[in-house]
Amino acid sequence: MTTRTETVDTPPGEARITWHTARGARLVLAVGHGAGGGIEARDLRALAAALPPRGVTVALVEQPWRVAGRKVAAAPKVLDEGWRGLWPALVRPGPPVVAGGRSAGARVACRTAAGLDAAGVLALAFPLHPPGRPEKSRAAELLEAGRPTLVVQGGRDAFGRPGEFPAPGARDPYELVEVAHGDHSFAVPKRADTTQEAALAVITDAVGDWLERLAARTT
Repeated sequence: MTTRTETVDTPPGEARITWHTARGARLVLAVGHGAGGGIEARDLRALAAALPPRGVTVALVEQPWRVAGRKVAAAPKVLDEGWRGLWPALVRPGPPVVAGGRSAGARVACRTAAGLDAAGVLALAFPLHPPGRPEKSRAAELLEAGRPTLVVQGGRDAFGRPGEFPAPGARDPYELVEVAHGDHSFAVPKRADTTQEAALAVITDAVGDWLERLAARTT
């Protein structure tokens, strides 16, 4: 695996891609961060370490607002614009690109995947609704992604527990993997009957297996 950083000009400003490149990659997984943090999130770092040995290049994407050092995320429309603006740099290496993200980044991936002809969508900690506001559902974004989709959700995520998600649709149904005891950042309490390392392994194993199945259909 090799690692390099690339800056990309987009309409909202300069974005940044940190490439974790697999030798002979079959897929590229492009993953955006959430509104409350960057690419240092534990799940993103775990995927960047685990997937290149499995033949998947991981591109960790920092949105322009984050690169510029602002503390508040841009509006959804601006996030989508930034993601579309850097997409040509993501597809340039050649393999099919899976659009992914955590939290707000997962919403961006879902909203833009069909228009960008992404090979699939990875939604980490999809924010199904604001905490305590299940009536403010964002399920339509997930159900209308229009691409094979994997959702990885913490069992105690305040933004939507696995049991709250709607049934998958008939066209391009999504799969859902639960990370037991995980919160919105996939942190598990010390009293849980599992460890943080085991929780991260659930994520990397599930995503790796799903991408292998996806690669078999797209390459």
